[in-house]
Amino acid sequence: MELSVYKIDGTLSGKKVVLDENVFGITPNDHAIYLDVMQYMANQRQGTAKTKDRSEVAYSTKKLGRQKGGGGARHGSLKAGIFVGGGNVFGPKPRDYRYKLNKKVKQLARLSALSYKAAEEKIVLVEPFTMDAPKTKEFLSILAAIKAGDRKILFVLPENSNNIFLSSRNLPQVKVTTVDEINTYAIMDAHMLVLVDGVQDILTARVK
Repeated sequence: MELSVYKIDGTLSGKKVVLDENVFGITPNDHAIYLDVMQYMANQRQGTAKTKDRSEVAYSTKKLGRQKGGGGARHGSLKAGIFVGGGNVFGPKPRDYRYKLNKKVKQLARLSALSYKAAEEKIVLVEPFTMDAPKTKEFLSILAAIKAGDRKILFVLPENSNNIFLSSRNLPQVKVTTVDEINTYAIMDAHMLVLVDGVQDILTARVK
C-alpha cells in the first residue's frame, strides 16, 4: 500500500511511502485482537470494589429469639444477609484483574489492527513537525488540513513531544501517543490513524 505524506498545511510533500505488507498487510487475526483488547481492559480495572460480609457489619451478635418454638425460622444474629443492613453474601472483594498474554499474540494483535486500518484506508501520513508552544487551535488546524476528520483520531509520534501532547489534551476526540506506547485497543478504538512519517519504519523494524 502506497501513501502520500502530507505537510502540516495540508499540501502534499511529494514523498510517497510504501507500507510494509508484513505490518500493514497481513491477514487479520480477530481472536488475537480480542485477547489483547480484553487483557488491556482487564489491566485498566482498579479492582477496589468491596462490600462488608457478616463478619464486618456493625451489629450485635445477640441471638434474636429462642432456637425452637418461635413459630418461624431460627436466627442467630442480625448480621445475617437475610436482614436489612446485614452483611453482603458473596460480595466483591479487592482483587487484581491483570493477567499476562504472550508477546507474539500481542504483536499479532497489533499487526492485525494496523492491517485493518490500512485496508479501510484510515491511515494518514504527515511529515515530522514541532510546535513551539502548546496551542490547541494550531493543532486543530493541522488535523483539519490533513483531513483527519472530526471523529476519534489516534495521533502517533516517533518520540515524545510535550507541546504536541499538551495541545491535544483538551480534545476528547484526539489521543496523542508515541510508537512505544501504541496498543491494539487504541488502534481499534480510533476512527483515523495519523502517523508522523518515520513511525511506519519503526514498526517495520520491530517485526523483523
